[in-house]
Amino acid sequence: MPRNQAGGMNRSTTLLLTALAPIAWGTTYLVTTSLLPHGHPLLAGLLRALPAGLIAVAIARRLPSGAWWVKSAVLGVLNIGAFFALLFVAAERLPGGVAAAVAGVQPLILLGMSGLVLRDRIRPGTAAAAFAGAVGVVLVVVGPDAQLDLVGVLAAVGGVTSTALGMILTKRWGRPARVGAIGYAGWQLSAGGLFLLPLALLSEGLPPRIDGGAVVGYLWLGIVGGLIAYTLWFRGIQRLPVIAPGLLALLSPVVATVLGTTFAGEVFTPVQAAGITVVSIALVAGQLSARPRRLRAQETEARGEPATARL
Repeated sequence: MPRNQAGGMNRSTTLLLTALAPIAWGTTYLVTTSLLPHGHPLLAGLLRALPAGLIAVAIARRLPSGAWWVKSAVLGVLNIGAFFALLFVAAERLPGGVAAAVAGVQPLILLGMSGLVLRDRIRPGTAAAAFAGAVGVVLVVVGPDAQLDLVGVLAAVGGVTSTALGMILTKRWGRPARVGAIGYAGWQLSAGGLFLLPLALLSEGLPPRIDGGAVVGYLWLGIVGGLIAYTLWFRGIQRLPVIAPGLLALLSPVVATVLGTTFAGEVFTPVQAAGITVVSIALVAGQLSARPRRLRAQETEARGEPATARL
């Protein structure tokens, strides 16, 4: 098989595997509102992160060393701790589609941060796709039954900003040599969970009752939305231009809106349908525009260093 063809197939596989993460995260809002005890968003984030992180570290059997203790803590707070806290606050205060749809602004945030921090050049096609994705998200949000709770919207925007910065630093710092994706995800999930532990216990405590549905919900969020999704997500960030997984995050509002309409009785209007269409087109166009001239994913993964690909 020609090298370029093999590289293209590897990138396509990486994109598909990375896409599974935001697809899984799109279920967070339905699971939170349908199965989890109300009023305990920090506990939900804690149980999603810490057990999964400890399991991943046990599987990898490798702890951070040197500066990676600090780097893992910073990435864990940005990608996991602060993000989960704000995510679950938004999920409790907004309808599922609205809460997830705010994530559509993340590609625009990533474009700005990548230019400042990574010094990446921005392709006009990528910028146009990111803007179109944000417009599509607005169309989803402005449905007539959308409850735009200010605190919920601010929490959602704060969450995507936190994880956008975490993605940029993940790309900049790379991954230590001889540390696999599971161990790398485990460090961050554990650090984020430890960040949430005192906040959850001191501000919320434990719910008076955790029924079988809540147990299923916590297991789903921890195993699928935590351990598996973040392993694939961080692997994708390492191998792809940083804007590529940022655009894939647009899948989360699509999934959440469809699930909210199908199972939670939320209204799905023609305007929202148009928004979903725009988001889908932006996602595909953005991936094509973000395709680097040279496919260097394997070399980057082997070195554990960030790729210097144009956006």
